[in-house]
Amino acid sequence: MKENQDHQASSVSFGEAARVWTLIGLTSFGGAAGQIAMMHRMLVDDRKWIDEARFLHALNYCTLLPGPEAQQLATYIGWLMHGARGGLFAGLMFVVPGAVVMLALSFLYAYGQDLPLVEGLFFGIKTAVLAVVFHAIARIAKRAFKHWAFMAIAALAFALLMFLDAPFPAVVLGAGLIGYLAQPHAPAIFGAGAQLEAKAPQGGGWGETLRAILLWAGVWWAPVALAALLLGPHHIITTLGLFFGKLAMLSFGGAYALLAWLAQDAVTVKGWLSAAEMADGLGLAETTPGPTILVTQHVGFLAAWRAPAPFSAPVAAAVGALMTSWATFAPSFLWIFAGAPHVERLRANVRLTAALSAITAVVVGVMSYLAAWFGLHLLFGRSGWETFGALRWPTVELATFDWKAALLSALAFVLVMRLHWGLMQVVLVMAGLGVMAGLGVMARFAL
Repeated sequence: MKENQDHQASSVSFGEAARVWTLIGLTSFGGAAGQIAMMHRMLVDDRKWIDEARFLHALNYCTLLPGPEAQQLATYIGWLMHGARGGLFAGLMFVVPGAVVMLALSFLYAYGQDLPLVEGLFFGIKTAVLAVVFHAIARIAKRAFKHWAFMAIAALAFALLMFLDAPFPAVVLGAGLIGYLAQPHAPAIFGAGAQLEAKAPQGGGWGETLRAILLWAGVWWAPVALAALLLGPHHIITTLGLFFGKLAMLSFGGAYALLAWLAQDAVTVKGWLSAAEMADGLGLAETTPGPTILVTQHVGFLAAWRAPAPFSAPVAAAVGALMTSWATFAPSFLWIFAGAPHVERLRANVRLTAALSAITAVVVGVMSYLAAWFGLHLLFGRSGWETFGALRWPTVELATFDWKAALLSALAFVLVMRLHWGLMQVVLVMAGLGVMAGLGVMARFAL
């Protein structure tokens, strides 16, 4: 079975894969959880280009990295299938469509325009994403929960994130340590599972790793150095490159994990935008294809818009947005192209595979936490947190319950979970219904 899947993946042409990566880039709504769910469904379930074990192995590694794990997962799988060009194309196409849409929305935001039709479109898509995420959680959990111990790890991860606001890297590394240390003492639980021979693309020696590090570090920092040379070290464009380059190295746990730090520095310290504008940027990022961390692009856009010299405000904002996204996403190629060949060889190590199996269970807990967070924000206009000492728990204002979001989400659940509709069918139907809701058609029917 594994040999057949490897053969099928290797027989996929680059052009065919490129078309699918483009489709994913254009339709990857819903943040990391939704995007991982989409890739799992399109690549593992529907096309069987990559098997479940290898998908989860790649996901586990990407979960450990700073930066957008969904983009890194796309880059990793693209690299597995077609080497460096496959990884580069998959990683770029995962980001570029969303970045273009985000730039357009930022311009609309800056000029104060309001488009109910577009808002309704993205609203409907978000209701579809919630159902797709829960479907992916169920499928991954079915494979990950080989024993009740993995269910306990997932539940513990969810509780630590939801109720204690535990640091994401600590949760992931702690689970990996549990699996690594427990494997010799409980091989029946933390066994090797489906131990498969790694068949990574070419290379992977330490010399090639060093070359990859030097190449992609240079690619990463070249635009920042050029901005410093042409505009000066203190210009807003240079500052954005340095700031978000630092953020890219420390942003473990995805977009939501870095929001507190980003808001504190960008809003309170640097004054690039207000807290309300920061929240609006997150809302825009959640309704575009691509990673939710595109909220950083909105921050860079507004920062350069308000300090444009020597450019006009629109030109400065566009360059600031581009610099921000470059500094945010370029490091992902370094982590994958330098590290993935070594990670593939680790698949033959029983104890490390056990550690990654425990991390897979954590991924289920993390996706459940993100799905709960996303669901609360979708169904209620106002939500927040209550705290008592180290404990915290989510709260909502019942008066802000959105019955249209609840109705569309319930319909999406039926289409995905019960009727097993295809992803694009569900997204298109819910997008259409979202437009109707935005234009008030559903309310007239309800009356």
